[in-house]
Amino acid sequence: MNIGEVLSSVGSIGSLGSEKSNETSKVSGSSFSDVLKDAMIDVNTQQVQAYDAMEDIATGKVENLQQAVQQIQEAELSLKLGLEVKNKALGAYKQIMAMQV
Repeated sequence: MNIGEVLSSVGSIGSLGSEKSNETSKVSGSSFSDVLKDAMIDVNTQQVQAYDAMEDIATGKVENLQQAVQQIQEAELSLKLGLEVKNKALGAYKQIMAMQV
């Protein structure tokens, strides 16, 4: 699954709300789906930069090894955080779907 597929599915989740929720999100700023999209784009950007840093380390093009390793670790932590947020969101979704109306 690539980042484009994930972003399109998040966009479809955000469009499920009613007109009232759209008005509320316009008043309060960005919607939940916009925040998720921005976060996923940030994580993806960090991952790409980390892969570039790994490639530079492997080819010997790196000028500052400490900075490259730090970039790789930050990308790893942001990916782990993103996965935990996804797991919590799915758990919350499952609990809501299991509720009796």
